[in-house]
Parts: sequence; structure tokens; C-alpha cells
Amino acid sequence: MTGLGVIGAGLAVIGAGLGIGRIGGSAMEAIARQPEATGKIQTAMIIAAALIEGAALFAIVVAIIKG
Repeated sequence: MTGLGVIGAGLAVIGAGLGIGRIGGSAMEAIARQPEATGKIQTAMIIAAALIEGAALFAIVVAIIKG
């Protein structure tokens, strides 16, 4: 793996971490505002986090292969 591949993979990981952190924070705010909707909010949060993880994994693989 070359330097560009490492940089690309690192950026993908940082982006995924920031995205999942933002989702978690927003979900906590939403649950604090509407505790009765906790189940729906958690479900949506888990689905969104899984999609971000999938995109990040794809980006890491592409960075490793191309870089």
C-alpha cells in the first residue's frame, strides 16, 4: 500500500467517525426532545450508521486497491 492509499483510507475512517458521531449526537437530542419516539429514532440511527460504515469500508478498499 502506497502513501496515497494510506491517506485515502485514513480520510475514509475519519469521515465515517465524524458522520457516526454526528448521527449519535443528533439522535440523543431527538430522544431528549421526544422520549416516546425512542424506538423509531434508534432504528433510524442504526440504519444510517450501518450505511455510513458500508460506504467507509468501500472507500477503504478502493483506496487500498487504487493507492
